Amino acid sequence: MRKLSHDETELIGEWLVDGVNVESDDNCSRIKWLTENILEKVAYSREYGAWETLYVDKEDERYWEMTYPQSHMHGGGPPALKCISVNDAHQKYDLDVGIK
Repeated sequence: MRKLSHDETELIGEWLVDGVNVESDDNCSRIKWLTENILEKVAYSREYGAWETLYVDKEDERYWEMTYPQSHMHGGGPPALKCISVNDAHQKYDLDVGIK
């Protein structure tokens, strides 16, 4: 697995269905690895709880929001990881962080 590069701003996971089996794609696996090994969990959404989780990349101090945009699917669907601004992180997650 690889860390996030400075030009990445979004990872969208997909589930691959072959008629019977459902498998996570490489983005799902990478999101899982990043959130377990690289990114630091900062907060859960006040409104949606763990369905929207904020992380920070300590290397470049960017904020990343993990959501489940296909929430109508069983188990919430595959995850997505999107870079959000410090201002958006502050407002949505009520953080006490300096605006850069």
